[in-house]
Amino acid sequence: MPRTNFKELLDAGVHFGHLKRKWNPAMAPYIFMERNGIHIIDLEKTVVKLDEAASALKHIAKSGKKVLFVATKKQAKEIVAEKVKTVNMPYVTERWPGGMLTNFPTIRKAVKKMSSIDKMATDGTFMNLSKRERLQVTRQRAKLEKNLGSIIDLTRLPSAIFIVDVCKEHIAVREAKRLGIPVFAMVDTNSDPSDIEFPIPANDDASKSISLIIGILCQAIEEGLNERKNEKDKESQPKDKKLIRKELETKDVPAAIIEAIVEEDEEEEEDEEEIVAEDELSDDSEEEDDLVKITDETE
Repeated sequence: MPRTNFKELLDAGVHFGHLKRKWNPAMAPYIFMERNGIHIIDLEKTVVKLDEAASALKHIAKSGKKVLFVATKKQAKEIVAEKVKTVNMPYVTERWPGGMLTNFPTIRKAVKKMSSIDKMATDGTFMNLSKRERLQVTRQRAKLEKNLGSIIDLTRLPSAIFIVDVCKEHIAVREAKRLGIPVFAMVDTNSDPSDIEFPIPANDDASKSISLIIGILCQAIEEGLNERKNEKDKESQPKDKKLIRKELETKDVPAAIIEAIVEEDEEEEEDEEEIVAEDELSDDSEEEDDLVKITDETE
């Protein structure tokens, strides 16, 4: 059964595209007609593509992997932050930090720095600083929170990335393609869907349209998380990699998603152990470096 219907999409304005002169010829298969100089999106194809994307995201969430949502345009910021937060997935709504995926270790260091400042506040070190030093540290913490606060729990590269406007977030698309991360995206009539594994033809400018699409996908992710929780309650032993692959193949999950899920399973434990070891070794040294840096700047 489809997760949405033609009327619901029509009421949300999902069918409105851009002006004819701004169209991308690659979107021709998803355009129904042109009216008053504006392209109209074929909602029947939107329903099919939305179901495919929702099913794939559900399997990713069920496998315990993360999906990174990216939406920096003003119409989508609050919608994405509000809805994605309910399913505990990382998101970027302020600005896409260049190299966030291709230079992920550096981003993790910035996130870890934010954690070290929080540790200073809890262990009493923060109160031993002067007023000026505390102000500098507080401002630095606020800046990091604004740009990286939503990805603080993202300890490894996401298994998939969802983008609201591929034209605006072209850097994120390029980084994901370079690393082989599947891309889910809302594509309007001015977008190029050729680099997107799971394109959803839809109006990416109207807040109602964005809210509807994000809501359906978050619901699918929540279903996957609930199923994972139920399975964990029933089974205490983890499944073998071959069994996971066989189960996903029987459910007609796309090959790109199967590879993303299965290949990461065998690396997951090693990565987590390395992260824990690095954190233990560098916490003390980084805290000392931060204090020395702050003192030097004050002098």
